[in-house]
Amino acid sequence: MYEAEFDGQGSRIRWTEAAGSGGGDRVAGAATVYVHGLGAMSAVYHAHVAAHPALSGRRSLFVDLPGHGISDRPAGFGYTLEDHADALAAALDAAGVRGARVVGHSMGGSVSAVLAYRRPDLVSGLVLTEANLDPAPPSAAASSSIAAYPEEEFVRGGGFAEIMRRSGSTWAATMRLADPLALHRSATGLVRGTAPTVRRMLMESPAERCFLQGTLSGELPGAAELVTSGVRVIRAPGAGHNVMFDRPDVLAAAVAGETV
Repeated sequence: MYEAEFDGQGSRIRWTEAAGSGGGDRVAGAATVYVHGLGAMSAVYHAHVAAHPALSGRRSLFVDLPGHGISDRPAGFGYTLEDHADALAAALDAAGVRGARVVGHSMGGSVSAVLAYRRPDLVSGLVLTEANLDPAPPSAAASSSIAAYPEEEFVRGGGFAEIMRRSGSTWAATMRLADPLALHRSATGLVRGTAPTVRRMLMESPAERCFLQGTLSGELPGAAELVTSGVRVIRAPGAGHNVMFDRPDVLAAAVAGETV
């Protein structure tokens, strides 16, 4: 386990690593970085993808965003998309990573796109899985469901417990490890969005870019515009929102840069 301070107050963002083919030493420079979604953990959602034969021998970092998993959860932190991106940058700086291929799921994909826009030195490629690209997602979206609660009601008034009851067992298994305050503020940040939007940041990023959409999730809004800007859009057959569980082979191929 590794860690880096991210908020000027001593709070730590943490990650685990799988060494590259050079052996057990941490090799400075390029790496593949995995970033989880809202209420999740990176290793739980992505370690099996990194172990795929197509990706063997690569240095892999599994980063837990502030308020999630093994990272600290300071009460004074904002947990906006920009805040998360800056914390992720602190982790990569501490790890000596430059020009990483960053693999982000859902909220983690949004954070990864913001990171690439703000710190292009850290990111050479983006592989985003059903990332949130626009503010004000539909009311049925998980982030909107959480953000609909006032913060106090969600954290201490039963909202967190209610969302846990309504969630599937897979998501609840990691969400229960997230801090309720961090979860609510992160969801609120997703609903609020960024300026420019995550979509615009993705379209203007100089990084190599790929976006995966599960066929069970329906059509990707604005897909043609993304393709025109140079984003490779991949449809994952038979997959829902969690493409890494439904079709890990498709995600691994995209991370490896293979044609799918």
